[in-house]
Amino acid sequence: MHKGLLAAGFAAVLMTSAASAQTLNVATAGDQNMVDYIKDYLGPMFEKQHPGVKVVAVGTGPGDGGSQKIYEKLEAQKSANAPSDFDVVVVHQKAAGTMVQGSFLKKYRDSLPTGKLVSRDTANNSLGADVSGYVMPMFHSQTALAYNPDLIKNPPNSYAELRDWAKKNPKQFGYNGIKGGMSGVAFVTGWVSAFGGDAAKLEKGPYDAATKATWDKALADLKEFNQNVVITPGNAGTLDMLNRGEIAMGPVWVDMFYTWKAEGKIPPNMRLKLVSPGMPGQPMYYAIPSKTQNEKLAAEFIALATSPEVQADGIVKRFNWYPGIDAQNLEGKLDKAAWNALFADITPEALSSNGKPFPISPYFNDILESYEKKVAN
Repeated sequence: MHKGLLAAGFAAVLMTSAASAQTLNVATAGDQNMVDYIKDYLGPMFEKQHPGVKVVAVGTGPGDGGSQKIYEKLEAQKSANAPSDFDVVVVHQKAAGTMVQGSFLKKYRDSLPTGKLVSRDTANNSLGADVSGYVMPMFHSQTALAYNPDLIKNPPNSYAELRDWAKKNPKQFGYNGIKGGMSGVAFVTGWVSAFGGDAAKLEKGPYDAATKATWDKALADLKEFNQNVVITPGNAGTLDMLNRGEIAMGPVWVDMFYTWKAEGKIPPNMRLKLVSPGMPGQPMYYAIPSKTQNEKLAAEFIALATSPEVQADGIVKRFNWYPGIDAQNLEGKLDKAAWNALFADITPEALSSNGKPFPISPYFNDILESYEKKVAN
């Protein structure tokens, strides 16, 4: 009888524990490193601060396709008036705008203690969609010009200076067009923003199909520019040609640049320049589905993930990404070597002023189509 009472008591404890335990489900688009980051780093940290909570991470695949799967799941659950399987989602810009317009997300950012640490416009405008309050940037990928300081003592400060520099230094600049990777696409969209007219309209809309007719001069200049440059075979191809000294400068993804540098694939003296009026990058967003049953817990998870300490250690030191919050908030959170490694060439101030979003989708498509017709031919 004594043993029976003990067993019953133990079972009751287990039942109470199970009933009080909570699961926070996080769905993330992107590569496997995004899942691993939540499963191996953020999740255990959050669980330690919240005893009884288990963070479960699931990946939905890379690129916009991964975000689309999250969108379809939220759409189906909303149609069925069912609670969401996800408490936190990590999505790309295109899907975030669509989700806000479909009322699939909660407006939560203004209640976060870290919400005021965001300064870049991409926190409010996602490829032309108003997402203010609904998303919190996880990190920013950024393009910039990589260059060899042994060959270029005074790198161009702007697209206009670069255009003149390429004429005087033929075949020393290289980029991968628009088919070999997104660093080349970023360079082209930055060119049109710099020389094509109203850059703010390209980034925020409204869309006007007649606008592309105003790009003729900019595209003609780009075609002439291409006569003096090397078209590289891809994102990695640009870095590889820089490494071999076949070109002296070219656009790259900053995180990829620093990863290659750390691995010894490019010379350690290679540097970066973020030219004005700006080059594009893109964030990944944290968001909370409108049908979550764990809104408070989800907000606390995102607050931790976007805190200066976690942004410094998790985003900057682990991945060489730029932080989702304003980089100035990380000063003092990184050791001097790590800070200098990421911000010596591109300061937080330069990132805030010259880090731009890609154009809204219809202008983005128009730019690529116009490049094919008027530059590549």
